[in-house]
Amino acid sequence: MKTIKVSVVTPDGPVYESDVEMVSTKAESGELGILPGHIPMVAPLQIGAVRLKTQGKTDLVAVNGGFVEVRPDKVTILAQSAEQADEIDVDRAVRAKERAEKRLNDQKRESVDFKRAELALQRALNRINVSDKHF
Repeated sequence: MKTIKVSVVTPDGPVYESDVEMVSTKAESGELGILPGHIPMVAPLQIGAVRLKTQGKTDLVAVNGGFVEVRPDKVTILAQSAEQADEIDVDRAVRAKERAEKRLNDQKRESVDFKRAELALQRALNRINVSDKHF
């Protein structure tokens, strides 16, 4: 089966590089399924999982926003942060989730930035969900 080269890159460097048969991810405009030979495009990504399928197995990478650039022979995902499922520190993600929930529930404090707390909660839940699907 044909493959397409995929690179997931953060400001700290590459997180994932491989040839895969299909890439699935969530863009701001909806779910994307990318196969070799896909039409060129650029799209902003939501916080979510990137599913990379090859030879009957699926690798998962948790991405926290960013952009996907698609060319017929290559997919590049530029993310603010990203982690492969097997590298996620689940305890740390659970603690981040609890902190974000506490901030969101603390309505008495006017200094709480609710948008920032909601994004922190989404990032933590994404990391937990991606690590759960890995096992």
